[in-house]
Amino acid sequence: MSEYHDVLEELNKHTSLHDKVITAHKSIREIFPFIVRIAITIYDPDTNILKTYLHSSGDDNPLNHYQASLDDAPSLKAILDKGLPRIVNNLLTFEEGENEHTKRIGRQGYAASYTLPMFNNGAFFGFIFFNSDKTDVFTDSVLRQIDVYAHLISLAVINELTSIHTLTAAVKTTSRITHLRDPETGSHLDRMSRYSRLIATILADEYNLDDVYIEHIFMFSPLHDIGKISIPDNILLKPGKLTDKERTIMKTHAVKGREMIDDLLKNFGLENIEYIDMLRNIAELHHEAINGSGYPSGIKGNAIPIEARIVAVADVFDALTSARPYKEAWSNEKAINTLKSLAGKTLDQDCVNALLQNMDQIEIIQQQFVENSYG
Repeated sequence: MSEYHDVLEELNKHTSLHDKVITAHKSIREIFPFIVRIAITIYDPDTNILKTYLHSSGDDNPLNHYQASLDDAPSLKAILDKGLPRIVNNLLTFEEGENEHTKRIGRQGYAASYTLPMFNNGAFFGFIFFNSDKTDVFTDSVLRQIDVYAHLISLAVINELTSIHTLTAAVKTTSRITHLRDPETGSHLDRMSRYSRLIATILADEYNLDDVYIEHIFMFSPLHDIGKISIPDNILLKPGKLTDKERTIMKTHAVKGREMIDDLLKNFGLENIEYIDMLRNIAELHHEAINGSGYPSGIKGNAIPIEARIVAVADVFDALTSARPYKEAWSNEKAINTLKSLAGKTLDQDCVNALLQNMDQIEIIQQQFVENSYG
């Protein structure tokens, strides 16, 4: 028998989703060397926003840390309206586009593109793009072969995101079954997760954060206070100031959260989710302080993982501007002044600056996820 090398055998290994996309790209280039880039965007149905997620082009990428409303991308929206992929065999026809993403793609010198929507059980969740350095290459015979790779990559993305959604659903269900209450409403989690993503995007270049990392910050940040499930109602919902003993009990939620995350990962067989240590850090360390006065470990400065520092600022800002059993909602101006006073002491200065210099985006998020009686 002759030996045969499976060009896609890397997909069977425990590797990152990014590495799997690169493996698929290498394989497809052996057949079609003109395919110079594969890219994936993720769709947020709550805000109608498309966000860059993955690409296979290394540093040669025109759309790092980019997001835009689907309404501002009419050619992509038309793909959904028509229910058909988009073939552009000469991107010169798009050179005069007014949208920023169109201009960036044009400047990169790509000559043609093929775009397919991705669906999970009929629900749209993003696009996959194949970019070529030559025009007039996407013929019917070529597209039939590319489609196989497109669906293979789409399934890999679905598998990764489904694992995270399963974990998130397990956390929410556990919380509701255990106490049938949640002082931190769904709207709070919607807002603070988007604040976290905004901060991470602003800091991306300085801290070398790629789009996959940023998207995981967004997906994992709502689980930051899972440990509060273990806190008794008389403490968690207390309208007045906590006693020293009650405060000590409240602080245990950080370690409890880490323990619960580990249990859920094991019980649901999700230990291999990419960036899972980020989730552990967020749950356990988002109450650590830059000056070492935080808990549970009293670590300080850069010893606190950047994801925990990001979530801390996002969480504090939304807590200040939201009503709680023990306080009224503060104005943005009052919350901003408080963040400034805490920056460099308990909160990370860079993270605070990233939030405060984008108040226009913060206000949009606040308008999109207004508090109501149902949270």
